[in-house]
Amino acid sequence: MFSVNSADCQGLPLTRSLKRRARKITMSHMRIPKRKSEENARAGKESDAYLTPEAVRKLREDLRRIEEVSRPRAVEELTRAREMGDLSENAAYSEAKGRLMGMDRRIFEIKEKLKNAVVIERGSDDGRAAIGATVTVEVGGKRRAYEIVGSMETDPGSGRISHRSPLGAALMGKRAGDEVSIKNADGRVMVYRVIDVQ
Repeated sequence: MFSVNSADCQGLPLTRSLKRRARKITMSHMRIPKRKSEENARAGKESDAYLTPEAVRKLREDLRRIEEVSRPRAVEELTRAREMGDLSENAAYSEAKGRLMGMDRRIFEIKEKLKNAVVIERGSDDGRAAIGATVTVEVGGKRRAYEIVGSMETDPGSGRISHRSPLGAALMGKRAGDEVSIKNADGRVMVYRVIDVQ
């Protein structure tokens, strides 16, 4: 690695380009790590908290399993590894500690999701597409059904699309008989005709 120490360079003339290069190298190694949530917020991709009742139930089950089964086992494993002796050279201890930290992080994430969750009510009351509604569309002569969900539960292969996806956003508020046009990644425009909203 190239580095410039000002003590080594005393009395030597540093050109402007050398100073710039030294500053650039120093700054490139001093970058502060950014959290994914911060990057998403800056890019306008903030995650939403919409969850189906099934997703909330699954998160609660995962939390209970981790807190009551997995974490106590990890604590026992860490205790056993600690008893093996010198912690600085104990790979089992480092591994057990890392596993426990990962579980604690997952517990925190699940609790945050549950705390901020907005539970989606299934169906549509007024015949308009909304979060929680299942919309049947016709595109290219074929019918497909999509359930509009929050961004944490999307699975386009299973027919679950986010209300923030191009198609999901275009369908929001539409009724049977309405049409929406979506431009594909290859530049083609696809026209979706809404057949039914439930």
